[in-house]
Amino acid sequence: MAEYLAPGVFIEEIERGPRPIEGVSTSTAAFLGETERGQTWPRLVTNFNDYRRYFGTSFADGKFMPDAVSGFFENGGQRAYICRIVGAGATPATVDLGGLTITAKGPGDAGNRIFAKVVDSSTTRSTGPVGFRLQVAYFQTPLTSGTYPDPFDPTSPHFPAPTVREDFDDLVWDDPTSPDYFVKRLETASALVAVTAAVALAAQPTGAFTQLAGGTDAPAAPGLPEFKGENADTSLRTGLSALELDEFRDVALVYAPAADDTVAKEVYEHCERSKFRFAVIDPHKSSADVSLITPRDNWDTEYAAFYYPWIGVADLRSGQKKMVPPGGHVLGLYARTDVTRGVWKAPANDTLSGVFDLEYLVNDQMQQMLNPNGVNAIRKFPGRGIRVWGARTLSSNSLWKYVSVRRLFIFLERSIYEGTQWVVFEPNDERLWERVKDTIRLFLRTQWRNGALMGVTEDQAFTIACDRSTMTQDDILNGRLICEIGIAPVRPAEFVVFRIFQNTAEAQS
Repeated sequence: MAEYLAPGVFIEEIERGPRPIEGVSTSTAAFLGETERGQTWPRLVTNFNDYRRYFGTSFADGKFMPDAVSGFFENGGQRAYICRIVGAGATPATVDLGGLTITAKGPGDAGNRIFAKVVDSSTTRSTGPVGFRLQVAYFQTPLTSGTYPDPFDPTSPHFPAPTVREDFDDLVWDDPTSPDYFVKRLETASALVAVTAAVALAAQPTGAFTQLAGGTDAPAAPGLPEFKGENADTSLRTGLSALELDEFRDVALVYAPAADDTVAKEVYEHCERSKFRFAVIDPHKSSADVSLITPRDNWDTEYAAFYYPWIGVADLRSGQKKMVPPGGHVLGLYARTDVTRGVWKAPANDTLSGVFDLEYLVNDQMQQMLNPNGVNAIRKFPGRGIRVWGARTLSSNSLWKYVSVRRLFIFLERSIYEGTQWVVFEPNDERLWERVKDTIRLFLRTQWRNGALMGVTEDQAFTIACDRSTMTQDDILNGRLICEIGIAPVRPAEFVVFRIFQNTAEAQS
């Protein structure tokens, strides 16, 4: 409380009434899987060109990260964290150049196709160049003969051209306080390499166009331990363990393309532990017998949805038709629906962009077997295109059988959680209880008016209780504030029935 010791006029700013709650993002996705190259720490990309620069698009058959990410952005996705998963035993390529240690960002054989060159900076002064210039090139395609040309040398051949070129000019080598100090400049700017110096450089570095070496792929594909990515050092975590860190709290959707059953189970269990995330699971390829597609037998969860069948898209390299798992495209539809309609709208009865074929055509009789098992069909309708024709979770609990209901509650719970942190350690009395109720009421009223809640009045749409009916004296003495919120969510019209009858309208005598 302010002290008044001298006469005068005083102005005080006081806080009364509710604090606004801001709705959290629901469309930021995390993709986990193998990539051509790149760092293993989760990296945010906002378009497919970002993904291409940091992780590459060339990959062996049976790996679908580029296709999934491309489908996500093509269908309306805006933000995605890429969690590169690498098998045990892979090593990064490296080279020592002019006192600098240049290491490929991320392990793997692809790092051996990175070249680095250190020359004087283009900016000079009377005493010479102001610093040095690092030029880096990556060639996606391995050569069967000959050598790679220096793309920074105008006299060098121009073929094959590098897939990625990076040119960092005016780097300072001897002043760590400078904003152009090479460690600061290159830490996040380079998609290809990390640069360090074992000791302080005694002279400005220089080095010819040199190939990195020593990068090796893992002897075996990554398994469950690599997808979990646990490490006592948080800076070395990868995969799902890295996503548990607070800096990735905006992730709301999690997906591992074409993951095996053990990895898929770990992904949705991660979402269950988080309480604020939702997973999409792919079917196995060539699953033709729909009577055998019963994912709920193994995965009974309200935090995941299952989509069938695989979809036909254009190969990113050749343009030919390629069958890929549907999850990445479906997540893009989630994001598009969230932005255009709202998280409470079921992400269904909408087309998938970039999809022109299906592995199997699903008809009404087949879907009658799939739908009760929590399998969301992707179907082709004449004149209406290829559409997602299901909106169910994998839960056997009918209260949580719809994707939109589960995701609406995730949105509301996370928003209220984030927006009421100010309550902690406030005096726990009737005045605080009323402020809490007013804060939540204003937020839910907005959601009801937007169409997220059922009811023609607020009382039908939601209820809020935060008083002595929800708290005992023991709760109050032990510092507990308990607020009970009842919500009536809107549910999708999954079965639309029109009853038509004959009305003879005979005249009555």
